Amino acid sequence: MNNPAFDAKRLVASLPRRPGVYRMYDASGELIYVGKAVSLRDRVGSYFSTRVQSVKVAVMLRRVVRIEVTVVDSELDALLLECNLIKAHRPRYNVILRDDKSFPYILCPAGHEFPRLLFWRGFRRPPGKLFGPFPNATVVKDVLQHLQKVFKIRNCRDTFFAHRSRPCLQYQIGRCSAPCVGLIGAPDYARDIQAALRVLEGRSDDVAVELRAAMETASEQQRYEEAALVRDRLAGLQEIQTQQSATAPRSRDVDVIALVGEPGQYAIALLTVRDGHSLGTQNVFPATLAEPIDALVQFMLLHYGRQAVPGEILVNQGLPDRESVGAALAAIAGRNVTVRQPERGLPGRWLELAEDNAREALRMHSSRSDRIAAALTALAEELGLAQPPERIECFDISHTGGEGTVAGCVVFGREGAIKRDYRRYNIEGITSGDDYAALTQALARHGAHIVAGDLPRPDLLMIDGGVGQLKAAAQGLATAGCEGLQLLGISKGPDRKAGQERLHLPGEELARILPADSPALHWLQRIRDDAHRFAITGHRRRRARRFRESILENIAGLGPARRRALLTHFGGLPGVLRAGVADLERVEGVGTALARTLYDHLHPGA
Repeated sequence: MNNPAFDAKRLVASLPRRPGVYRMYDASGELIYVGKAVSLRDRVGSYFSTRVQSVKVAVMLRRVVRIEVTVVDSELDALLLECNLIKAHRPRYNVILRDDKSFPYILCPAGHEFPRLLFWRGFRRPPGKLFGPFPNATVVKDVLQHLQKVFKIRNCRDTFFAHRSRPCLQYQIGRCSAPCVGLIGAPDYARDIQAALRVLEGRSDDVAVELRAAMETASEQQRYEEAALVRDRLAGLQEIQTQQSATAPRSRDVDVIALVGEPGQYAIALLTVRDGHSLGTQNVFPATLAEPIDALVQFMLLHYGRQAVPGEILVNQGLPDRESVGAALAAIAGRNVTVRQPERGLPGRWLELAEDNAREALRMHSSRSDRIAAALTALAEELGLAQPPERIECFDISHTGGEGTVAGCVVFGREGAIKRDYRRYNIEGITSGDDYAALTQALARHGAHIVAGDLPRPDLLMIDGGVGQLKAAAQGLATAGCEGLQLLGISKGPDRKAGQERLHLPGEELARILPADSPALHWLQRIRDDAHRFAITGHRRRRARRFRESILENIAGLGPARRRALLTHFGGLPGVLRAGVADLERVEGVGTALARTLYDHLHPGA
């Protein structure tokens, strides 16, 4: 169904389950289709499933040779970015939004004592307030439905409104306050419509603060029914509260450049904003051993030697010679160019989005089969193995003060992570904090499964640790009668920095040190880091179950006051778990850094 040179299976396996936009290209490099997804992996994977596709889709897929993705914070951002890309590039297979219809808006008409909110599309500007544009009619209808539900704004026509003698069904189901029959006065209705308009203007934070204050006041005065109504309104507001970082003020041209990685393994994401609209990202993987700042400057000078230079460039690295870099780019552009590193506001969110895309691109790039094969071949040469290992397992131990000890085992093969074979072992009956005893117990149990034939034998079994951990693991395997496995210990260097790892083999007194740019070392680092993440996740869950704690209590910097603020803001722990970084930032006392730490803690490996 698709081009045989395009390996869809490996691509889909590397995609994240995050909202975003995917772009399909043909052999000539032409962008032929743009789509949005709530989960990039699931949506792109649906094109290459066994189900029968339509004729249009089948023809399109035969032309696809490359797919690129851009991750965003929310489904709404994905919709807006999809709309911007389609309008900018007009891909031939995008039939939606390719006509000449104007964009849909939300209109609050002028001249009525009890105004309503309605859908509007047209080139003529009507009297009243317009909000938008929105990417399609579905988004407008969803927003109107939420606003009506939360603020009980009427949605009937003026002629219908003028001739009512009793409340209609919308009042009966709690979606209208019935101003038509005087069940709400003009001042109270004006308060509600103004709150809805402020949400549309992006000032939902102010509305949320007022609602929380009203809820607390009603509760203190023992007006509990009123407090419950305000609480429900606040919960409804959380559903429509979002940061629309895909669209910014008009007449703003910005390039956002984020570099992540380490020497020899960098990814650069370039987020392009033109006329206030995000046009997605493109990714570059520079093969350089330069330090991050030097690598970023090299990329900027090379890129803008061939491409137009915008008036503003945002970077995620602090450039010591920022003024000289700006002067060099200004000489290329023939006008002033601003280069800066933002920390907050919309530019800060753009930079976070670019960094997210760079990290995802680096992860996807590192998981490609050719790089994996090269890394495995290099690993076999470095360790003196007869052939590249097909199955690598890695163990790590996690606990807090000896409590809730968990051993995590991750498995990697030629396709990358084999998550269906991941295992955790809860450790019991050892001295608190004894990592050696924990490894011995975990490997004894694991080895017993291998001997029984329940698990395949790994070609290489890694231990996160040094000589002591390696001996403890060997002892556990010997107890189970699982002999002959190739063991490897990997420990941090003297500064505990990536690239300084020591490799320990049984029977060798001296550790082996691989070059920082070695593909074998990069592959071992990735496996070790995933084992660390997997073990920590299991430990946190176990400790939370054992002590019946909220997982929020395990986060440094999140004290009782901030935990209460989070739970109040989102209406409980489930709301906190559903929140994105931008949503978390809105909570009083939670800044950008803590919001990112909190999100990463609650969503490890996301």
